[in-house]
Amino acid sequence: MVETDLAQIWVYLHTSPLLGLTVTLLTYGVAHRLYVWAGNNPLLNPVITTIGMLIVFLLLTDTSYEEYFEGGQFIHFLLGPATVALAVPLYEQLPRLRAVWIPVLVALVAGVLVGALSSMAIAWVFGASPETILSLAPKSVTAPVAMGISEEIGGLPSLTAVLVVVTGIIGALLGTKLFEWLRIDDDGVKGIAMGVSAHGIGTARAFQVSPMMGAFSGLAMALSAFATAVLLPGMIDLVRAVFPGLLS
Repeated sequence: MVETDLAQIWVYLHTSPLLGLTVTLLTYGVAHRLYVWAGNNPLLNPVITTIGMLIVFLLLTDTSYEEYFEGGQFIHFLLGPATVALAVPLYEQLPRLRAVWIPVLVALVAGVLVGALSSMAIAWVFGASPETILSLAPKSVTAPVAMGISEEIGGLPSLTAVLVVVTGIIGALLGTKLFEWLRIDDDGVKGIAMGVSAHGIGTARAFQVSPMMGAFSGLAMALSAFATAVLLPGMIDLVRAVFPGLLS
């Protein structure tokens, strides 16, 4: 009887836009329980675990991404309000932000330029194509902005989207441990570093550590996207002028 009911539920969901929504919510619930059970181990970050489980689910059920996204788009829509909501914890940290806004701006610009140049240099050393090198440049920016920048400078937006996700996952996994090794205790400093280098996924991890770290990470994520959009095209033009043929 139970198997029959489950089969009927599956048939209904498989032909309904609710499939993507239901599976995403259930999967994240399981992922979050695993994360708590493991003592908040960053290796079991709920965002990362959910992505992995969803990929396995789509492969096992032979469900196309288009079918999944018919329901998943409802959660995708909430990314906008969720991003705007980051202003609330940031407002709570406003007195401290006013006291350190100059170091924050310097760190943002330095983080954007160093992150882009270092990734491009490493790709060039390993013989990557010009399109791949340019696709790597905006990898630390939130996906919609990064894809637009990538298209403008001559990269491959689809490759950039993948690199953005990978960068965020690595940042969320290793960021907090790296802060421990470097003996960095200030949550504001850690938040800025996480937001500049690991965008949204890193910010989600930062909020799991502390509200202050999450607030500063959200600020850094937003401002670094703006700074990258402004600075990166000019930087690419400068590289092309100094090293003719390198990116063409």
